[in-house]
Amino acid sequence: RALLLEPEVLLLDEPCSALDPLSAEAIERLLVRLRSRCTIVLVTHQLAQARRIADHLGMFWMEGGVGRLLEAGEREQILARPRHPVTRAYILGLRG
Repeated sequence: RALLLEPEVLLLDEPCSALDPLSAEAIERLLVRLRSRCTIVLVTHQLAQARRIADHLGMFWMEGGVGRLLEAGEREQILARPRHPVTRAYILGLRG
């Protein structure tokens, strides 16, 4: 329904949560096609999904009861050379 309005930005919060792998793959393929039509902001806890479809990543984390943006940048930079130790630990599977 949201796409009928031809939005400039599409905000998605865990769009593949509780979906089977085939349905999640169909959603991801659709998102890849849609990124030429609008900006997509996607919240996911699935690092593998972010690796597959994101152009840019932001790492948010709770510190002292407050959510904080630890770092943001292009996908390859964040995944290959994370600057923040929490981001590094999350990518390596040591946190989260």
